[in-house]
Amino acid sequence: MLAVEQIDYIRYEVNQKGETYASVARKMKVDTRTVNKYANQEEFKRKEPQKRQSPIMGPVKPILDKWIKEDLKKKKKYHRTAKRMHEQLEKNHSFKGSYRTVREYVSKRKKEFIEYHEGASLPLESVPGTAQVDFGTAPFKYHSEMIDLPYLVMSFPYSNSFYFQVFPSENTECLLEGLQRMFIHIGGVPATIRFDNLSPAVKKIFSKGERALTDTFERFVLHYGFKYEFCNPGKGNEKGHVEAMVKYVRNNFLLPECTIINLDHFNESLWNMAKEDRNRPHYQKQVLLSELFKEDQKEWLVLPEKEFECARYERVKADKYGIVSIDKKEYSTSPRFAKQNVRACITYNTIVILNEENEVILKHSRLYGIKRRSMLWQPYLDLLSKRPNAIKYTSIYDQFPLIWSTFLRKCTEEEQKAALRLLGNL
Repeated sequence: MLAVEQIDYIRYEVNQKGETYASVARKMKVDTRTVNKYANQEEFKRKEPQKRQSPIMGPVKPILDKWIKEDLKKKKKYHRTAKRMHEQLEKNHSFKGSYRTVREYVSKRKKEFIEYHEGASLPLESVPGTAQVDFGTAPFKYHSEMIDLPYLVMSFPYSNSFYFQVFPSENTECLLEGLQRMFIHIGGVPATIRFDNLSPAVKKIFSKGERALTDTFERFVLHYGFKYEFCNPGKGNEKGHVEAMVKYVRNNFLLPECTIINLDHFNESLWNMAKEDRNRPHYQKQVLLSELFKEDQKEWLVLPEKEFECARYERVKADKYGIVSIDKKEYSTSPRFAKQNVRACITYNTIVILNEENEVILKHSRLYGIKRRSMLWQPYLDLLSKRPNAIKYTSIYDQFPLIWSTFLRKCTEEEQKAALRLLGNL
């Protein structure tokens, strides 16, 4: 696989500058098929239309601009040719001009769109289709206790709109899960997204402002194709809109503290809250937010065909009890994996233990807060049936129905062996 910098170069040269696959391949000394592959990897660029008039082309220029803009959001292999555009104009719009005129106009407009995009320096608040992202925290009654939980806010400065989702942590998996949920819900991807220097996204900031991204976030950006921006260290005002929206969300939707029984169900209810909030006028433009939000929607990139796997994989070694440690939390596997390496698939809410053949051994709910160990005893029952005296040193009784644990405590050693073997088989 090529380095990220090489992939970015390919996609810039082909999709933005209009270079051919072959010319870029020669410059980079790679196979043309490699350039084709990475140029068309889930990347869609937003281009701004410019309206111009001429006697022959005037009536169809807006149509061609719309087609060009639509195509520039897609992979190059899905772009319509100038010939195809000319045929569509003749068939559907009674166009009488020549193919050559259309070809020259399309070529010129693509270059103008690119130059406009590269030269634009408007503040993010003035550009439809852009977004800002940050976490906030609020108190919740969750699992019968009062705790602070983070919530992820994506704000749209142009329309003064937002969406938000609540998570158990601010880790990479929660960040990407939240972003992907919002992309899917809105049916598109903001062309540019500005972040603070969140540790789930940025692992190091260098002296000249360059940043080393976390591996998972870097792959997420490549998958969805949006342009990312980061605030300068200590310059949170550079994302002032989302910071204000974080406070707005807390004050208007999350106070006093909400009671959460099921976090997924609670998050589902938040989509409609955000939508209803857009039925008010913009504080400056005096237009309903819902109308401005439609302008945002027009500029979003097209969603990729497949979702991103918001997970990371780690190879971990089990101790003599078959326990593995992930993010300072302990998870059981099985006695047969004691002192062996296993793989862990880590999402925002699960830890899936896999063997070398990627077969699932166990699936745990991911631990957050003060609880340190998740122990699933089913794989250990056979071993316990051979050593029933060890059962009193485990927490297995706590996981059994009361009638079972009461029965086992009254059993003889041989009766315990038989009962545990039966439970293991079941």
